[in-house]
Amino acid sequence: MIVTKKYLNELTYRIIGCAIEVHKNLGPGLLESVYHKCFLFELEMKNLLYTQQKNVPIKYKEYEIAAELRYDVLVENLIIVELKSVDGILPIHQAQLLTYMKLLGKPKGVLLNFNCLNIFKEGQRTIVNDLFSVLPDE
Repeated sequence: MIVTKKYLNELTYRIIGCAIEVHKNLGPGLLESVYHKCFLFELEMKNLLYTQQKNVPIKYKEYEIAAELRYDVLVENLIIVELKSVDGILPIHQAQLLTYMKLLGKPKGVLLNFNCLNIFKEGQRTIVNDLFSVLPDE
């Protein structure tokens, strides 16, 4: 399968739909770990493949550094999803996601914050990088 911008955008829509479903059922105010488990359940219900909590390799110059850096969820081996339950999305959260995308060579990431009133309006950020820009449109 050839990965396209259209495919990634459709996949992003499905991922955010899973988050909306979790938020609709639980609302704000819980621990991130609770949202994480329910979000994975929704991904499974939508037949989306994922991995979770895997180490992100750190290469410094020609060395691989052993660090305990882990992403939250990688959907269909294409989109990194970082989950939060915080007062608001901060620039550091976006920087973290961009760094994961760079280190793992992924074109798109989604930052989800469940501690909000409306996931779609204020609880999510979608981020792309240069890898996304070179993909075919369709």
